[in-house]
Amino acid sequence: MSLRNLSMLCSLLIVCALVALPAFSQQNDSSSQAQNSQRQDRDTVEGTVVASSRTSFVVRSDDGQFHLFTFDQDTNKPKTLTVGSQVRVNSDEGDQSGARHATDVDVTSQGTGAAGSGARNAAPIPPSVRNVENQIQHEARRWRLGARAGMGLDPELVLFGVHSQMGPIFSRNVFFRPNADFEWGEITDMVALNLEAVYRFPHARRGQWSPYLGGGPSLNFIHQSFKTQASDQRDISFGNFDYETGFNILMGFENRHGTFFEVKTSLYSQPAPVLRLMIGHNF
Repeated sequence: MSLRNLSMLCSLLIVCALVALPAFSQQNDSSSQAQNSQRQDRDTVEGTVVASSRTSFVVRSDDGQFHLFTFDQDTNKPKTLTVGSQVRVNSDEGDQSGARHATDVDVTSQGTGAAGSGARNAAPIPPSVRNVENQIQHEARRWRLGARAGMGLDPELVLFGVHSQMGPIFSRNVFFRPNADFEWGEITDMVALNLEAVYRFPHARRGQWSPYLGGGPSLNFIHQSFKTQASDQRDISFGNFDYETGFNILMGFENRHGTFFEVKTSLYSQPAPVLRLMIGHNF
């Protein structure tokens, strides 16, 4: 199988995954509605707010357990959650790290802030809960920088790139991630400016790794040349940098700590690589 056919197959698989995964999630949602109604009591926590931030809060229940919750614009909650307040929290999405997504937060007794008796008498929050809370806050930052490295196929290139991640935009699962790749090969050198956006699947965030799909236009500046075997000093060039516009389709997996693995295919942008394999990190 040629690399071009492989690229077209990867594109088809990515598109199929983009169509099938949301449908699969909807099927899971339908099949789990009955289970959710049975688990409603178990998913309701009552206790005292012992910590609160822009994206999460910690509740200490009457049995001495600490519960970490995340919230967003869809959460029904007061504008502020004061430390020491008594609350009743309903949640839905569980996380392997222990955090849950709060859907409704009702304040049954208003606290008086960090100086209140509730805050003074509260037990220290366990370090494990603090670590997860810090990871959530780090992950929820609206602007992040990152770097990536990898290789391209057809033609064979080594690449290094930088990117910026902004968002969420339009939805808490959509992020704008423009990036620039610098690529070198035996014949082809290029600079690619990629205006990409990614969608992270909300129902797949229960583990340490979460999948995402994305795409966007690509602005490619390509230069090709080679040296003759008779004399390495003789450089045969195919001209200055040529400009090609393409479209990228990508899929990958990102770790909660920011490390990600990504596969990208480029359409309508020959002689740019038709397939890229990358590893990177969001700081």
